[in-house]
Amino acid sequence: MAARLKDIVTFYPSSADTITAELCQLLQLPPQAVAMGNGSTELITWIDHLLVRESLAIPVPTFGRWTDQPMETGKRVDMFPLQESNGFALDLAQYADFIRKRGTKVAVICNPNNPDGGFLHKQQLVQFMDAMADLDLIVIDESFLEFADAEAEPSVVQEAMLRPNVIVLRSLGKNFGLHGIRFGYMVANPSLAGKVRSMLPKWNLNAFAEYVVFMLKEHGTEYAQSLLQVRRDRLEMASQLSLLPGLTVYPSQGNFLFVRLPVGAEGTVVRDRMLTEHRILVRECGNKIGSSSRFLRLVVRPEVDVRRLVSAMEQVLYGTRRGAAVPELSTGTSYSSGTAAVDRLVSETNGAGMQLAQAVGAMSAPGLAAAPAAGVGMPLPVAAQQGGAGMPMPAAAMQMQQPQQQPMMAQMAPVAQMAPVTQMPQAPAPMQAPAMAQMPMQMQMPTPVPAPAPAGPTPPGVPARGGLTAAQVRGMTAPAPPAPNLAPAPATGWPNAQSWPNAAGMGQAG
Repeated sequence: MAARLKDIVTFYPSSADTITAELCQLLQLPPQAVAMGNGSTELITWIDHLLVRESLAIPVPTFGRWTDQPMETGKRVDMFPLQESNGFALDLAQYADFIRKRGTKVAVICNPNNPDGGFLHKQQLVQFMDAMADLDLIVIDESFLEFADAEAEPSVVQEAMLRPNVIVLRSLGKNFGLHGIRFGYMVANPSLAGKVRSMLPKWNLNAFAEYVVFMLKEHGTEYAQSLLQVRRDRLEMASQLSLLPGLTVYPSQGNFLFVRLPVGAEGTVVRDRMLTEHRILVRECGNKIGSSSRFLRLVVRPEVDVRRLVSAMEQVLYGTRRGAAVPELSTGTSYSSGTAAVDRLVSETNGAGMQLAQAVGAMSAPGLAAAPAAGVGMPLPVAAQQGGAGMPMPAAAMQMQQPQQQPMMAQMAPVAQMAPVTQMPQAPAPMQAPAMAQMPMQMQMPTPVPAPAPAGPTPPGVPARGGLTAAQVRGMTAPAPPAPNLAPAPATGWPNAQSWPNAAGMGQAG
């Protein structure tokens, strides 16, 4: 591409029809059933303007444009909450019943779903499409399906072309990691595809996108090997992250993992510290409807990057109590991070990030705990919690009110035995006296000021800043009991390799 850069930026690209014809020849799809867009977001916009009349149903959390775009044009968006207790898995029977009760006209399913990576088998989706054949439109967003390995042929592209109300959305940019080039495509019966294609600008695809489409046929083998590597890396990355105490990793069929932070952790704090201290950017999901700030989305990375990620998360979540994202107090005797630097830091403290002398000073004021450094981490109330009023403190924060004094007193015992030395008239003070004079126990502790509430964690049931919790969404759109006439189909297939996409949009089992 570098050798052709001057030509790419100098001349007009080919028309969208020319680029679409090249892509369809590669994927073995009829051009009249395909419409290409400047990213899948452009296609979502036109689908909303042309085909969504009144309302749209979408499981949440999900890709934000599926909720935001129809709301921006005044449509009613019926949000079906995915249950955290069920691993954010979508129950199609309950979803269908929800749509019927709400009278929704358009249904959207992302497979795999973003951000959790939840996957539905092809047979389940076909059954859903048949049961909801009277809807105005069904959209199956397969933007991340190329990364799935739970089924050999999971795409419903062929089924969509045979039905009058089904659109399948695909994304080449996500598959190749070329997000800045912006190119996606949709597949539907010729009538639906033609309606969208007729509204697209003649040059809606740029010259970079054209160049990539025409070079795809030269890199089919490399592309297939890359997909296999991503799937292996996903499995290994999930395994490594699962070893972190209190961190929940959800099953994923995308090129990302959805994780829940330990109790008491604040996602915005974790995100900011990972970036500023370790130069690692993670996606905090507090602004996603149906999610909260306790959840992160992590892109699948090679093994060397995963080791760096795990080490950084150990330090942010557990390795140092000074501004740590998880504030519970530990003994410092049983934690092993697997990272020598982190273990050394813990051994030099009392397990909570405070130097031993500071911890001794905190013991001189009963009922008080040392406050963390201002501006970092999650501030905790430093005075004893009063019962009755106010928001309940997380269990991790309550532990701060009862510091473990026995190990500390044991370390102080030899120092206390030096007091009788002062009875000697010829020696006003022993050589060790200066150490005694600097003991924090003789200092007057000032009255701590409680940390401001806005910087605190997001307790369960309280909306994260800029988002809603799943409980709140459930309150607005509560799911109904399972529909008796639409039971989820049994899972079919098992992980198999996939090669270059064929007419169905996926490859044959390798």
